[in-house]
Amino acid sequence: MKVRFAVDVLICGAGASGLTLAIELARRGISFRLIEKMRDPFHGSRGKGIQPRTQEIFEDLGVLDRIAAAGGAYPPQRRYLSDGSYTDSLVIEHQAPTPAEPYQLPLMVPQFLTESVLRERLAELGYRPEFGHELTGFEQDTAGVTARIVSQAGEESFRVRWLVGADGGRSFVRRALDIGFPGKTLGVRAVVADVVLTGLSRDAWHRFNEGDLQRQIALCPLAGTSLFQIQGPIPLDGDIDLSAQGLTTMVGKRTGHHDIHVQSVSWSSAYVMNARLAERYRVGRVFLAGDAAHTHPPTGGQGLNTSVQDAYNLGWKLAAVAHGAPETLLDSYEEERRPIAAAMLGLATKLLDAAKRGDMRRDREVHQLDIGYAGTSLALEPRRRVAGLSAGDRAPDAPIRGAGGQPTRLFDLFRGTHWTLLGYGVERDVVPPRPGLHIHRFGSRGDLLDDGGHFHDAYSPAVGDWVLVRPDGYIGAIAATDDSEVLEDYLTLVGLAPIHACS
Repeated sequence: MKVRFAVDVLICGAGASGLTLAIELARRGISFRLIEKMRDPFHGSRGKGIQPRTQEIFEDLGVLDRIAAAGGAYPPQRRYLSDGSYTDSLVIEHQAPTPAEPYQLPLMVPQFLTESVLRERLAELGYRPEFGHELTGFEQDTAGVTARIVSQAGEESFRVRWLVGADGGRSFVRRALDIGFPGKTLGVRAVVADVVLTGLSRDAWHRFNEGDLQRQIALCPLAGTSLFQIQGPIPLDGDIDLSAQGLTTMVGKRTGHHDIHVQSVSWSSAYVMNARLAERYRVGRVFLAGDAAHTHPPTGGQGLNTSVQDAYNLGWKLAAVAHGAPETLLDSYEEERRPIAAAMLGLATKLLDAAKRGDMRRDREVHQLDIGYAGTSLALEPRRRVAGLSAGDRAPDAPIRGAGGQPTRLFDLFRGTHWTLLGYGVERDVVPPRPGLHIHRFGSRGDLLDDGGHFHDAYSPAVGDWVLVRPDGYIGAIAATDDSEVLEDYLTLVGLAPIHACS
C-alpha cells in the first residue's frame, strides 16, 4: 500500500541551519515544512562571523552579495592598556584573494541579518517559515515519521518521510530520540548584549582588560546596524542586571569610561559556555543539524558556519534519495559531518583558552577552507595520487575560459544543484550524459580552456583524468579514463544513473 506523505521533510527550527536546509530542498523541488516554535524571528547577533568557506556556500545559494551588503568587514581591534593608551591590530591578517580561494576574510553580519537574507531567498523559492508552530512529539517506522505540532490553530498530526531537528542546543528532537550529548562545561559564564550606546567610536572593536576574567569586556560595533555588541565574562552564579542602566554600570566599572551610556537593549543573554557533541546525528529517519548536534563557545566564529555546512551537506543527500538514490547515501551525513564538529569544538575551546589569557589570534584554521571528507565512503580515488588534491577535498575555484572565448570560473560551473564532471585531455563520450550531471572537458575540442594554467595549478590533473565535483563543492571522485567502470558505479551510488533508451 502506498504511503501518503504530507511533505517529504519536516524541518524543526528556522535558524541558520534550518533555513539553509530549506533553501537546499526548495531549489531541488523537494516538499517540506519549516516550523519554528518562537512566534517571531530571532533578533540577536549571537553568530556574527561569516567565514570564507560559508561565503562560497552563500554564493552558490544566490545570497552572498546580499549577505555582504547587510553586514561589512571586521573593524580593527583596539586593546586598551592600564594607562589609558591603546594599540590597534587586525582581527585577522589580511590575505589577498587567490584564483583557487576567492574569499579570504570573514564578513561581520549579525545573525538576525543573515537569517533575514536567508528568509528572503526562501521566499523567492516559494516558501516561508511557520512561526509559532511547536513540535510536541513524533513516532517513526520504516516508511516515515508521524509528527505532531501545536500552533494557535490547534494541534495537527501528519506524515513525512524524514524529520530534521535543527532546533538548537536544547533540542526537543535530540532529547526525544534519547541521543546523548556528552561534553563539558567550560567554566565560563558570559553576557552578550546588542545595545544602542553613546560615548564610543564605531571605528574599532574596543577591548578592555584582556586576560582578566573579572574585568574583561569588549564592545564591538555591529556592521550593518547602529548597534554595539557587548561581550564579557560574568560570575558563574548570581543574577545579572541586563537593563540599559545595569549594562551602563558594568561598562563603566570595567572600562573606567563613565561617559559610555547604554541607551537601549535590543537583545541580551547570560549563558554558560559548553562544548558538547551529539553521540549520533541520525536515528532512522530523523536527523540532527546545527546546534542540536553540537554546542560550543563563540570563540573563533565557528558555530553558525558549521551549522550552515551541516545543512548544506544533508540537503543534497535527502533530495537525491527522494529522487531515487539508494537510502545508504544518508549514512554519509553523520560520517562526514560529526568529525568536523568535533574538530570545530576543539578549535573553539583552544581559542577560548587563549582568550582567557588575552592572547587569541585567528588565522587560516578558522576560515574552514581546509575542511574536507578524505577517506570517507563518498571519496573515490582508485589510484593513489602523488601530488595535488584528493577525493574528499574542497574543490578549488579557478578562472578559465569557455571555448567560445568568454571568461568564466569553475564556481560558475559548479553553481546549482547538479554534479559536475571535469575531464582533462579525455576523449568524448567516455561517460554518458545523464540528468543531474554537467560534463565539461579541457583539451583538444573540449568546451573549456585553461590558458592561464589555474585549473592545472589547483587540481594537478594527469592527461585522461576525470574529477567529479559534488553539489556541495567537494571532490567526490578522481579517476582515470581506464577507471570508467568504477566511476560509473559511483555515479549510480549517488543516484546519477544514465537514461536508457525505451524499448
